[in-house]
Amino acid sequence: MMDYYQILGVQRNASVDDIKKAYYKLAHKYHPDKGGDEKKFKEVNEAYQILSNKEKRSQYDNFGRVFEGGEPGTDFQWAWGKPDMGFDFGFEDLGEMVEEMFGFGAPRRKKDLKRGRDIEIEMEIPLEDVLKGREKEINIYKHTTCSRCGGIGAEPGTKVRECFSCRGTGYVQQIKKTFFGSFTKWAVCPECRGEGYRSEKPCNVCKGEGRIKGEEKIRIFIPAGVDTNQVIKAEGKGDAGRRGGKSGDLYLRIFVKPHAIFGRKGDDLYASIPISFALAALGDEIEVPVLDGSKILLKVPAGTDSGKILRVSGKGISHFQGFGRGNLYIELIVKTPKKLTRSQKELLEKLKAEGI
Repeated sequence: MMDYYQILGVQRNASVDDIKKAYYKLAHKYHPDKGGDEKKFKEVNEAYQILSNKEKRSQYDNFGRVFEGGEPGTDFQWAWGKPDMGFDFGFEDLGEMVEEMFGFGAPRRKKDLKRGRDIEIEMEIPLEDVLKGREKEINIYKHTTCSRCGGIGAEPGTKVRECFSCRGTGYVQQIKKTFFGSFTKWAVCPECRGEGYRSEKPCNVCKGEGRIKGEEKIRIFIPAGVDTNQVIKAEGKGDAGRRGGKSGDLYLRIFVKPHAIFGRKGDDLYASIPISFALAALGDEIEVPVLDGSKILLKVPAGTDSGKILRVSGKGISHFQGFGRGNLYIELIVKTPKKLTRSQKELLEKLKAEGI
């Protein structure tokens, strides 16, 4: 058996005001539309209905239960409201009433009902494209503005009139009679579906939506220095809104393809270049590839060990939405030959004898 006082968290001698305050606090906490526990919400409401009623509270205090129209010992039955009270009071009604009390039932703006959906797509680009900002053309299948009616949703030449039911607001008021009194609830106008106006004749192409499904080419600028998982926003390039509503936005998530030669860390590039034993020992200049396709001369100092890293300033990735570039780091790998000719072996034997 439930302890209604414990459910509301009040003492058995609590006043009506204390019970009411506890109920409002817990109803707000457990309301299902606010992410609360629906079962606890029902228990809180049941406890309040009993303890806020003088007669029912007295029965509960004396017998541990409430008897509806019978003597002690009859089955306990709970009803949210009685038919002779002039209103229907179910759980859904109570939830809506609590929404109104705590301000959850305020109407949304009309633009929220008409605004197009945001779209997120992915694009894979080569590492070379990161060096410079450039435009990309993409094809997207989405809602586009109806070309016949221009997004209005009405047949050309027909009139669009203000909705008589909501007077152009898109919302109507509903009055609910409850145990606590009358409460006003805002609801989307059923006549115009929240638009605020109605056309004499819906568009034959879009059926009054003001938009149709179709493919659209969109040009979007990819800035230099962009990296994997960065998202670029193209405002107004998402789904077209209903009946002239604002279009949603397009979010382009970038993925940079791995490169065959260069690795990337931030705005810096890394590459490994093999060199011969003789070149490492004697030193020389070597040609090194750069991401833009060109080559540069890099001086290798004499006596270079395998794994030595040389820095080339300004040959990395362009800074994102900034100036300059990162650096290029070249790791020199001394290559040990696997097969030697007779003359090569003889030369190496002589070097070995010399202590090299």
